Amino acid sequence: MKPDEIRKVQTYMRNTFKSPELEVRARPRKDDSAEVYINNEFLGVIFRDEEDGELSWNFQMAILDIDVEGL
Repeated sequence: MKPDEIRKVQTYMRNTFKSPELEVRARPRKDDSAEVYINNEFLGVIFRDEEDGELSWNFQMAILDIDVEGL
């Protein structure tokens, strides 16, 4: 993803999740995706999807059972 695209998606996600600590970072050697972090903790990957002239981004996040135990 390009830097201006990353900035726009990061602003959208910060506003949507009400989390100014959220960061979208470029991935080394990948131009179709970026990584999402909060307070330097990896959350997931956001993928750029351009199909039939329409552009969208898909956020993928895994939640491990050990992360939700005891909640």
